[in-house]
Amino acid sequence: MGRTEDGVVKIRRKSLFLLLALAVFASLFALAWHVKLPALLWYWAGTFYQARDWRHDSLWLPGYRVSVDALPIEGVSHNASGLTHDNRTNTLYLAINNPAEIVELSTEGRVLRRIPVHGVEDLEGVTHVEDDEFFLIDERHQRIYWISILPETTRIDVANAPQMGLGVLLNGNLGFEGVAWNSGRDLLFVAKEKAPPRIFHIAGLLPDSHDKPLNLQIQEWRPKVDPGRFLLDLSSLSLHDRTGHLLVLSDESRFLVEYGKNGELISMMPLWRGWHGLERSIPQAEGVTIDAQGALYIVSEPNLFYRFDPLRNAVGGS
Repeated sequence: MGRTEDGVVKIRRKSLFLLLALAVFASLFALAWHVKLPALLWYWAGTFYQARDWRHDSLWLPGYRVSVDALPIEGVSHNASGLTHDNRTNTLYLAINNPAEIVELSTEGRVLRRIPVHGVEDLEGVTHVEDDEFFLIDERHQRIYWISILPETTRIDVANAPQMGLGVLLNGNLGFEGVAWNSGRDLLFVAKEKAPPRIFHIAGLLPDSHDKPLNLQIQEWRPKVDPGRFLLDLSSLSLHDRTGHLLVLSDESRFLVEYGKNGELISMMPLWRGWHGLERSIPQAEGVTIDAQGALYIVSEPNLFYRFDPLRNAVGGS
């Protein structure tokens, strides 16, 4: 009897252990599914099968390495958000959402000047258009402002600036988060953060003549693989002028994605510790931009600056 009872106890323990293991596995699988991890890994793996087709005709994000890693931005303590690059001056413009201001940075992350912005409640995005012209975006009210930043500019007031309200799926702090200008097609791309994540493009913002009315056309951008299938949110956008490719940044998924000008999913870049030379995962990536030489820049809330260079140009090699 003793041996039989011991056997029953062992069987019950094994059954209990198996049930607990299955419960843990099911919970982990449910969590992974909820954060879209299987889809993310599936599409990420798929991009490597087309490396031969795209490696020399794209940015090809797997070929980047960090050269400035988690540099605190001097004088900025919190709320770093959108980012853009001005090819004329080879400087960056960083949007701070509260209190609203624009911070001009060198390509190594050094602060050059700070410009307070008045009249914007929740500044989330900035993109360079042409000459001294920029678009700013207010997330909460989904308003776009067309402003000028001159070498002598010390403050910006949007009260009298040309502006436009979108009013698409208004839901407070889950509005438009990223903005990017496509100079080749005169299109403004704007990203809605989540619930659901969506990308729109707006044509007709630059009139042929200031005497003519604007003829705006707003359409949803529909790539071949919707980023909402595998990304939890959209936090920033950037256009690469030479290729016309669109960079899509996700804070919650900690991934940067490259799309072709016809909506092809081309390459992806995890912002995780140990990848691309990162000492730590990028904690809250809020802004991305790219310069004419192909260097990538990312800002992370509250105040961290990152620069990534193609491996052939990266500091420290591969």
